[in-house]
Amino acid sequence: MKQLVLGGILLFVTPVFAQIDQKQQKVFDLKQPDFQLSPQTGMARQHWKDAARYLLEGAFSYVKQLDDPMKFPKQPGKSYPRDPAQVPTELLEGLCRTLFIAAPLLREDPTLTINNIRVADYYRHHIAKLIDPSSPTYIKSRAPKGGPSQNLVEFGALAISLSIVPDLLWEPLTPTQKQALSSTMISYGDGPTVPSNWKFFNIFVLSFFKDKGYSVNEPLLKEYLDKSLAHYRGEGWYNDNPAYDYYSMWAFQMYGVLWSEMYGKKYYPEYAAKFKSNFRDVKDNYPFMFSRNGEMIMWGRSIAYRFGSVIPLPLMGFEQGQDTNFGWMRRISSGVLLQFLKHPDFLHENVPTLGFYGAFEPAVQAYSCRASSYWMGKAFLALLIPADNPFWTARENEGPWEKEFRKDQVYNKFQKGSDILITDYPSIGAAEIRAWCKVPVINNWESFRGSENYNRLAYNSAFPWQADGEDGQVAMNYVFKNKDNKWEAARLFTFKKYEDGVYYRDVVLETDKNVSLSLADIPLPNGILRVDKNTSKIPVNLRLGHYSLPETKGTIKRLTKKVQGREVQIIDNGEYQLALVPVAGWDKTETVLTEGLHPETKRSAVINVSDSFRPEQEPLYATLMLWKKSGEQWKDAELNPLKALKVAKDGSSVSISFKNGEEKLVKY
Repeated sequence: MKQLVLGGILLFVTPVFAQIDQKQQKVFDLKQPDFQLSPQTGMARQHWKDAARYLLEGAFSYVKQLDDPMKFPKQPGKSYPRDPAQVPTELLEGLCRTLFIAAPLLREDPTLTINNIRVADYYRHHIAKLIDPSSPTYIKSRAPKGGPSQNLVEFGALAISLSIVPDLLWEPLTPTQKQALSSTMISYGDGPTVPSNWKFFNIFVLSFFKDKGYSVNEPLLKEYLDKSLAHYRGEGWYNDNPAYDYYSMWAFQMYGVLWSEMYGKKYYPEYAAKFKSNFRDVKDNYPFMFSRNGEMIMWGRSIAYRFGSVIPLPLMGFEQGQDTNFGWMRRISSGVLLQFLKHPDFLHENVPTLGFYGAFEPAVQAYSCRASSYWMGKAFLALLIPADNPFWTARENEGPWEKEFRKDQVYNKFQKGSDILITDYPSIGAAEIRAWCKVPVINNWESFRGSENYNRLAYNSAFPWQADGEDGQVAMNYVFKNKDNKWEAARLFTFKKYEDGVYYRDVVLETDKNVSLSLADIPLPNGILRVDKNTSKIPVNLRLGHYSLPETKGTIKRLTKKVQGREVQIIDNGEYQLALVPVAGWDKTETVLTEGLHPETKRSAVINVSDSFRPEQEPLYATLMLWKKSGEQWKDAELNPLKALKVAKDGSSVSISFKNGEEKLVKY
């Protein structure tokens, strides 16, 4: 346990999560940027190809000769392989996921050579080894009663790459190899799956081999198409059973439109039309989930796939819709690529880490190995869009951020089908999301579904989520002292409604249903006003955290101000400032310095408020969570924008008057 002092407060912080020490590695070099075509990023189509090659060269640094598999150093922690039996699947991931990057490049340059190895020869050689019983990379066919497995996932990916460059990877195989490979892959495709985006892996395997003249289980193929479409909830969002996250985009939407182009239009036009219709909805809200600078939000599981999140945007080029702002779509897509490719911690040992920027164990799931991160290679399927397509030829622009959005306003987009709220803040150019989370973690092998990956009150592009500390350190969530005297995060949320700019949820503590809150989030032009009601039936100690700031430019500065009788605490890391104003209900405010909890740096800081609640007390907790760019001065009017806050006698509502004349009525 380590003692830290910040602002006169002695803190005891346990470094719960260890981040990997990483030597600074050479980042992606953007050569001859084209600022005429792309004034924001300088990236044209050639630069995307350069970026793909940059990543592929890192992977091939582990390949000295043709027989060498794509095996990378294991990242310490929960990732697999954890025993020798998992190694063949680990190697299969390395092969199939890096091929997502290689296949689009090979389509344009079949002679592509890296590290003195012809890339097409390498992948074809290792595809053949999958069906060679004497090879350490041999994959057995699914047992007659075998269930779904990671092998199904990777064979689904392989089917996509085979579809992209069949002349290089499929046609040169001998008839015997083709028969063996088809038998192995179909054994997985013609079988059970997971009731999520996994159905697409079966769909692609069966579709590829049907197209090549093999007999496949068409009734099962159609069943999985129907069930995949049944996940759609509207406004571009599929539910991945049970959660919403980027899988809606880098899985359902990408697979749906890609399958429609490759096979649906030819064999199943009615299904293709439905997938295409759902895909068109993406442009009306998903692009608003990225910052003005083209940065993605850290949110959901498998976050190590990173810029795979952008792939629906270039795939809009398949339809070339006149109402699509392709310059904005490319600006976002290129921006997200650079968000990571330019970060010094993104690669370690030439390979992407499992994390967001660098390695970050709290964000890792046990189903991932080091090669899993190459799922981000889906972004380079953008290269399937021809060079003369508007996605590549339109001049880059910032969409509504340029002229439509005003800095003194906040912009909300609510999706009725998924209950997702996307908010844009022009004052700092950030995007934010609030989404579903209601998964118990106790005795649940998928406990990550109720973890910080999903259970934050909101997720913001400017402030990546911070992991919870054992001593109650928390960012953008509530934690409660439970019966075991441990701090437990809120995670069982029930969405209630979105009304008049207010997002309503209820939450109960998993270990004690007598502990509960009614929540109301009000996005403001420069932050969030929380007006939450403690509905607990028993006494409970609780804490609430603002977003956290990483220590990126020296020691984080702290300032305490008194504004009309309220103590306001402000932290500043040289890029952003965060201020927390305890408007009502809170007993204590403190700035907590933490170690090992933030995804970007070892040290970080967060402002927490706390209280020892008793049912007989006034149950209202009102909290202002504000922000600014570093270097800007805070005005008292910004730190105290409220004129009055009045609770109804029966406690069912709160009327709020702002000094600018705006009124809000929170109705629980």
